[in-house]
Amino acid sequence: MELFVASEEGGAWYSLTRSGTVTLIVLSLILLVAIGFGKNGSEKERQKVFNVKQLTFSGIAIALSFVLSYVKLLHMPWGGSVTLCSMLFVSLIGYWYGIEAGLTAGFIYGILQFIQGGGSYILDPLQTCLDYFLAFTALGLTGCFRKLKKIPFEIGYIVAVLARGALHSIGGYLYWMDYMPDNFPEKFSAVYPIAYNYAYLIPEMIITLIVISLPPVKKALARVKSMAVG
Repeated sequence: MELFVASEEGGAWYSLTRSGTVTLIVLSLILLVAIGFGKNGSEKERQKVFNVKQLTFSGIAIALSFVLSYVKLLHMPWGGSVTLCSMLFVSLIGYWYGIEAGLTAGFIYGILQFIQGGGSYILDPLQTCLDYFLAFTALGLTGCFRKLKKIPFEIGYIVAVLARGALHSIGGYLYWMDYMPDNFPEKFSAVYPIAYNYAYLIPEMIITLIVISLPPVKKALARVKSMAVG
């Protein structure tokens, strides 16, 4: 069973086959369930990364983020798209349940994003990790702020988005400098990966922060949090 197939342009790029897509979806679901019901700590003190309720809310949040990633509000001139708050719900998992749950959810979301792209941007394993698995895992860094009562979710969200952009940018410097578009100003070529990634991440971040500051949305999120955490 082939999971990947070489592109027609000399084999430098690879794409997921249908079997590969199905396999990754199944593996991501198994991973979520396995980690959710796995143990952490000593034999006497067995703690679940997710309990059943947390697993349910986390699965719904990941699904919502994945669906919203298809809602593209704006296509940027250098590439990339501003989506409709697609990073919000997966970022909430870490803030609700802690760093382990947040990073786990972000990693699984990265698998789904990899599937969404059809694996069509694979150059080598490190590039794939930076662009997909590590970058989206960074959205779980909101979990670092869970117990810091004076720091609101918005701060954790900003940190998580900036961290995601940093990992994308590292991948950009390592792998994508030769693919800089003709419409990018040549005199700023040294910052191309940074400009490319933050050009769509920051607008989406700002839109999301505005949306969650609206009283009806803030009230709705508070109600969901009480159900998810309470």
